Amino acid sequence: MSFKGYRRADGRVGTRNQVGIVSTVACANDVAQAIAAQVKGSVAFTHQQGCCQTPPDLVRVTRTLSGLACNPNLASVILVSLGCEGTDVDAVARAAAATGKTVEILRIQEGGGQARTLAKGLLLAQRMVMDASACERVECPDSDLVLGLKCGSSDTTSGLAPNPALGLVVERLTAQGGTAVMGEITEFIGAEHIMAAHAKDQATAQKILDLVARMEARAEAVGCDMRGGQPTPGNIKGGLTTIEEKSLGAIAKAGRAVVQEVCEYGERPQGRGLAVMDSPGREPELLTGLAAAGCNLIVFATGRGAPQGFPFVPVLKVTGNRKTWENLNDHMDLSVAEVIEGRESMPAAADRLFDTVRAVASGTLTKAEVSGYFKATDIYVTGPVI
Repeated sequence: MSFKGYRRADGRVGTRNQVGIVSTVACANDVAQAIAAQVKGSVAFTHQQGCCQTPPDLVRVTRTLSGLACNPNLASVILVSLGCEGTDVDAVARAAAATGKTVEILRIQEGGGQARTLAKGLLLAQRMVMDASACERVECPDSDLVLGLKCGSSDTTSGLAPNPALGLVVERLTAQGGTAVMGEITEFIGAEHIMAAHAKDQATAQKILDLVARMEARAEAVGCDMRGGQPTPGNIKGGLTTIEEKSLGAIAKAGRAVVQEVCEYGERPQGRGLAVMDSPGREPELLTGLAAAGCNLIVFATGRGAPQGFPFVPVLKVTGNRKTWENLNDHMDLSVAEVIEGRESMPAAADRLFDTVRAVASGTLTKAEVSGYFKATDIYVTGPVI
């Protein structure tokens, strides 16, 4: 009941050992991407935030970037700044350094522009990758896994096979002292009372209900309901008819695990067990939030087939749709369609999924990592651009 990971100075475990080139504002994305493109072993995180936003959103961007920089899958970090953004770049650097990582800041305005900053960044990244290459994987208990939960491009098979199989994995992992983080609050709507019933106490249950109420109020504030956005046109083509129907399948990802705490977007859970995190369902923002919360691996259940991964957290794709498995095999990592076909029990499918989780945690690459399909990333913000 273990995997091989990278034990970090703060005690957490990485399933990957990369150098993060983290853009702190949209204006610095090009330089961050250029550094990562030229240094093997480094990966860029880019987004469209960090400037001309309300103070609450700038605080959220800073907190999210801090969480990403602290993620144990990164051995060290280069922060690429323009130099005049609203993001608190120094706070991000302090947070990452507190975990024992080497952290460097490049400021394009102070560094003399793109060319000079890029040249310096390449040398820094090369040195960091060399240092990271000396790290070795060690045996780690399953309790060191922090599993992000995601479903997307859902259809009628999602709630029948991959989501329930993942739910059994979550039950087993949390029983062993591991951690799972579940977002997609839009996909609690209509089933929030069921999630709340899984909370450890009434206060935690109320926080779940409050998150759903907040999400509903956000939609109502612009004078519309969610139909047309949730369920999506693809969900409807896949046979889902209402947000309630979609939600009942989506919450199956948590199984019967007890919700131990409720977190804000990108916030790291304080304890172990199942945590609920405020977030939308859209992949670029949700995957970022899970990574910022400290997830070292994400399981993404899909029906019609969603290809997205994440730059430095492996995203394992599991489907219960036989057609998707055959047509999109270059994006899918595991099929549990055998459950729907009557050729496998749900517990047996969960066993295979947990074995695959351990293999990916130990270094087996996912299809998204092999193909490089992980560049669509962003940070979830709530206010207007000003």
